[in-house]
Amino acid sequence: MKTLEQMFLHLDWANQRIIEALQTNKTEDEEALRPFSHILLAERIWLTRLEGKDSTKLPIWTVESLSRCQEMVRENKEKYDAYLSNLTEDTLDEPVIYKNSRQTEFHSSIRAILTHVALHGQYHRGQINKLLRLAGAEPVNVDFITFIRS
Repeated sequence: MKTLEQMFLHLDWANQRIIEALQTNKTEDEEALRPFSHILLAERIWLTRLEGKDSTKLPIWTVESLSRCQEMVRENKEKYDAYLSNLTEDTLDEPVIYKNSRQTEFHSSIRAILTHVALHGQYHRGQINKLLRLAGAEPVNVDFITFIRS
């Protein structure tokens, strides 16, 4: 549990750093907001699935404004904090049954889903950093080890 909790603290820290970088560089560029919106929408979809609700109609690639992304970061953190606070080591391996947007059914453990959510954003944060560099801005370090040292 401790590792997952730490990974979610890192997830929020990294999301906050991306917001700061986009604000500093006054980036309302759809190309940079697309992967950031996707990270946050995916976090929401996975939480919906963990809660046993239907996520098949939720958007995954909608481009949100930077201010809406800020709201989603806060909302997702609050909701994941509440969800994680109710878990125990014993419940992490319980299965979750869910369908993707194509109505294909999957079975994954709570542990696997939470690990996926915590890791998924790093790939897209790398894309955002590349876009920042291409725009002449300084990319932001969102490495886990940097988070641990701070």
